[in-house]
Amino acid sequence: MLEIKNITYEISDRDEKKKILDDISLQIEKGKILVITGPNGSGKSTLAKILMGIIQPTDGEILLNGENITECSVTDRAQKGMGYTFQQPPRFKGITVKKLLEIAAGETLNEESCCEYLSEVGICAKDYLNREADAALSGGEMKRIEIATQLIRNSEYTIFDEPEAGIDLWSFSMLVKTFNRLKEKGNRGLIIISHQEKLIQMADEIMVLTDGKITKKGKADVILEQLHCDKLTC
Repeated sequence: MLEIKNITYEISDRDEKKKILDDISLQIEKGKILVITGPNGSGKSTLAKILMGIIQPTDGEILLNGENITECSVTDRAQKGMGYTFQQPPRFKGITVKKLLEIAAGETLNEESCCEYLSEVGICAKDYLNREADAALSGGEMKRIEIATQLIRNSEYTIFDEPEAGIDLWSFSMLVKTFNRLKEKGNRGLIIISHQEKLIQMADEIMVLTDGKITKKGKADVILEQLHCDKLTC
């Protein structure tokens, strides 16, 4: 289980302290999908980066299977079973797509295996394997390749920061099918940050962040009804 206890994150805004996240607590079970949604600027991506150790919280703690990992590095968390996809994936000049997949896998992969993972995210694999994972690829292409690296890693918990960003509708439909397959397997926990309704509907639980605070949290069917009601001003 992944547990977040009383996470707070503050930044200095001139002479004042500004809370980006305010006392966030939740639990994520392995095999479940948690979708975090809410307005832009509500702290969703900040929370994702804190979960992965990219930034450190001002207060609170994070437990993975009972172990306190709050001060662990990104590398340590990856080794302990956590994965992360950026909203804007990094580029790797001089590294081919095939090599990037092999780094994620931790072993040499044949062409067939690479093609299988890339096909899951809507990429015609043979056209990409020997291309460099650099600026020559579009943001949407890099996004899908990065998601494929996380499929290969098979982490216990994987954080997807707006996985739908920059990809076309056909690729998005492939992505939804991939998430559904992962959910059916039940061998990893998924934390998905998204505004996309189809992804929100896949959730077991939904958390809504507003101005750094949890305004709604619970079973997906209950929260979806509340969100729908909010839109209709019930």
